[in-house]
Amino acid sequence: MFNQRKIDLSYAYRILAHLGLDDHTYTHLSIRADDPTLFYIYPFGQRFEEATAETLLTVSQKGDIVEGKEAHVNRTGYVIHGSIYQARPDIQVVFHIHTPATVAVSALKEGLLPLSQWALHFYGKVAYHDYDSLALEGATQGQQLAHDLADHDVLLLRHHGAITCGRTIQEALFYTYHLEKACHTQCLMLAMNREPIMLSSEICERAVKDLLSFEKDLGARDWAAWLRVIDKG
Repeated sequence: MFNQRKIDLSYAYRILAHLGLDDHTYTHLSIRADDPTLFYIYPFGQRFEEATAETLLTVSQKGDIVEGKEAHVNRTGYVIHGSIYQARPDIQVVFHIHTPATVAVSALKEGLLPLSQWALHFYGKVAYHDYDSLALEGATQGQQLAHDLADHDVLLLRHHGAITCGRTIQEALFYTYHLEKACHTQCLMLAMNREPIMLSSEICERAVKDLLSFEKDLGARDWAAWLRVIDKG
């Protein structure tokens, strides 16, 4: 049966694989299902480039597999995604990644700094969550994670990685791409062992407003471009 949400999510997996933002089988992306109490996610053990609409699982916010019972979900996957979907009915898409750059920046006391135009997309818009081992307990760790996310769309998990959320899959991918670029650039700057030029708060506030209002449908143009890349093979 034709399901656009599953098709879009399978593309997102393959796009992140193309960008090198996957971590073998250890991270996960999801999208809320047509039934808002359910979400789609890939089965534990697949690589991102293997994801197809047919292989995606339908999971309840409590972690029960509704469709695809022959497979299983990474337990941290349903704790993270289910907890956010329960707490934030406005969110339709949740991406969880851990790349060397996002992990490195997450472990810095100051976190993400406004050192590049990529970083300015997130000025004043990043939340932080302290490390607490693997997220295996929805009633405690999952709720704390959702609490720390609050009304933000980007959460840096200290010593772990990042969560990016969106009201559309295009928006979630937009945030993920720019966050990775921002973190990578910050790592390069700090490795130069020179004091960077800091921007004023006035410039940062104007830039974040301009960057996030530059296009009406945030991320849609980039999404269409990535689809062309993936379809071309």
